[in-house]
This record gives sequence, C-alpha cells and structure tokens, in this order.
Amino acid sequence: MRRRPVRRVATISMHTSPLDQPGTGDAGGMNVYIVESAKRLAQLGVEVEIFTRATARDLPPVAELAPGVLVRHLTAGPYEELDRRELPAQLCAFVSGVLRTEAMYDPGRYDLIHSHYWLSGQVGWLAKERWGVPLVHTMHTMAKVKNLLLARGDKPEPQARVIGEEQVVSVADRLVANTAAEASELMDLYCADESRVAVVNPGVNLSVFRPGSQQVARHRLGLPPDAFVLLFVGRIQPLKAPDVLLRAAARMVADDPSLRERLVVVCVGGPSGNGLARPSLLTDLAAELGISDLVRLVPPAPQAELADWYRAACVTVVPSHNESFGLVALESQACGTPVIAAAVGGLRTAVRDGVSGVLVDGHDPVEWARVLRGFVTAPWRREELSRSARGHAAAFGWQATAARLMDVYAGAVANLRKAPLAANV
Repeated sequence: MRRRPVRRVATISMHTSPLDQPGTGDAGGMNVYIVESAKRLAQLGVEVEIFTRATARDLPPVAELAPGVLVRHLTAGPYEELDRRELPAQLCAFVSGVLRTEAMYDPGRYDLIHSHYWLSGQVGWLAKERWGVPLVHTMHTMAKVKNLLLARGDKPEPQARVIGEEQVVSVADRLVANTAAEASELMDLYCADESRVAVVNPGVNLSVFRPGSQQVARHRLGLPPDAFVLLFVGRIQPLKAPDVLLRAAARMVADDPSLRERLVVVCVGGPSGNGLARPSLLTDLAAELGISDLVRLVPPAPQAELADWYRAACVTVVPSHNESFGLVALESQACGTPVIAAAVGGLRTAVRDGVSGVLVDGHDPVEWARVLRGFVTAPWRREELSRSARGHAAAFGWQATAARLMDVYAGAVANLRKAPLAANV
C-alpha cells in the first residue's frame, strides 16, 4: 500500500513559545529544536502549526514564524509567565484551545501531533484520541533522569510529573530520543517499547554558527585581543552548573596569579527555574571568590551575536549536571571553538572526547581547573581540537534532523492505519 504523505503537523509546546529568546526563563535548547526543525520540515513540504500558551494580551492569535510555519497563541491562564509547577492547572484550558482550533476546519486537518515536554504530551494524548491521528513525543528532559543527577540545592521533580511522563510514554505512537543514551533511559526507566523509540539527533544551524575571525569577534564584543576567554552559554540555574566554571576559574588564578591579567570568564544567559530565587547568584559568587574583575555577565543573545561569542572564546565550558543533548556544545564546535563538557547525557554525543573537546567526569572545580589550565599551557592543543570540532559539528545539520523526523512521522501514520485493519481481521 502506498504511504499517505504527512501534509500538516500540529506541534504542541505548551510551556514555552518558540518565539521566546533562548537563554532565560523556560526558553532553551527545546525552543531552538522546535523552531529549526519546523523550518526544515516546511522546506520539505510539511506545514507546521505550533500551539503555545499566550503570555501577553497583545500577542496575535496566529503569527507566521517562517513560510509554512504558524504559531498559534492560546489563552490558558493569566497573560504572564507561569512557573512550570503552575502550568498543570491550565491543561484543561489549553486542551480546549487546541481542540477548538481544529474544530474550525474540515475533519482531518492534522495528520499527526508532535508534542514536546511532558505537559505538551498530556495535551497531545487527548488530541490524539479526539482526532484519530498518531502522537509523536519528544521528552527533552525526564524527571527520573533529573532526580538521579540533582545539583546541590536543587529540588527533585515531583511525583506528579513522573506519573505524567509515564502516561505519555505509554500512549505515544512514537518516542523521539535525542541520543541512543536517551533511548536507553526511556526503555530502562520508563519501560518504553523499543519498537516505538526512534533516535533523532538534533542539529545546528551551520549557516549561522560557522568559523570566523576571533579578533574581529572580540573587537565587536569589547574583549581584549590577548585574553584567555572562557565562555558559558545557557540559563543560570543549578542544573546548568555555571558555579563550577567560576570556582574553577578562581582555582586557576590561585594556582597561577599571572593568569589574572588575561583571564576573562563570560556567562551569556539569564536566570531560570530555581535560579530565579537568587538572580544575583553569579555576581555574589564572583565577589565571594574574589574574581569579580574577571567575570562578565551578558544577557541572552540572538543567534548572530551568540556566534560571535563562540568565535571570541578560547573554550566553551558546559558543566551541566544533565543534558538531553547539549546544543550549546554543538554550536560552539560549529564555530571552531572546542568544548569542555561534563560527561553526562547527550553531551557524550554532542562532544567527541579528545577529538572535538574534552569530557570531564564529575563536577569538582579542582579537576575542571586542571583541564582548563591545560588549554592555557598548551595552546597547540586548542588549535588541534578546533580543527576537529568543525568537522564533528558539520555532521549535525537540521536538514538531516528533519529528514529523519519525516521517516518517524511516516512510520507512525502507517502503523496507525494498519491497527484498525488488524483489529477487524
């Protein structure tokens, strides 16, 4: 039988909008993933409609993100950012908005639902039952994994989320994992059926994140031309562990006081999650460690500016306690800047240890300082990794991600069509 093509996908992103600036609030790698994959799917002829919660009264009901990609803002709760713990109370209102939107059109408007994060998966579950279409779900982060790798002072994810994730895993027609390691976690921790799990690596925008002159980038950003620049990019919260970088930098200066003259630590991002409780954390920590003069805090930046920060850096540091993939690491390598990252989660895939960067076990600042110090004393090592980093990142393009997603979608639709036939027989 000839496969019916997937013409239109309903993408569910309840808790964060693809239009939000990554790096603050709840906006991060997932936002980048949804935006970039939607654009590439549209280029392949698939219309994508992204359902998200309206966080301002003046947002238009429908906005065009790119040709073939619409963002639908649904009213669900107050017009403001809500903590993720408050969002389950808005599930009914959000589901109602999704179902009412589909009801305005002829039956069969959407061929498939792709939900992102567990709250969206709950919405997708109900829409799937109502519309009779397959549900593809991407976790991005998982409560059981996060609870196994908690940062100091971080709170475990609630049992309600664990149960919600288990329900989504049981009803989804396909589960998209960012890496083989994440696929194993789905099967081992959530008892996911192996036949329904597909590995699709995220990508990187290789037209934006590409090598360029370090000196030109530093001039634009106001950085000293001879500085040794350590870069952190991401949301400021315990999970991302920017404190590990600051403590390691303080140790480096203590071990070699001459470094103070040229060491610069740049953190690009804003408070998020538990980090909102203490937005001055990095400022306070830098003062406590005596390195305030070395630390530069920068608000979240659009992609073009972010690429300059990567080019300006000697090394990008990703000390997260857990990452489902680690797009920051991939973006940095695409710009030719090697990465030092924690040996956790998807970072083991995003960074090729000893080739495009270095993976560090644990979060001991002393060990991180030792590894970073090696880049100072052996600049040739950085140059060697820089060349390999570009080649490693080049293998991850969003076009490949979209093509693989198309295969997953086609399989989900084909399986759904077979199920009633098998039942009748």
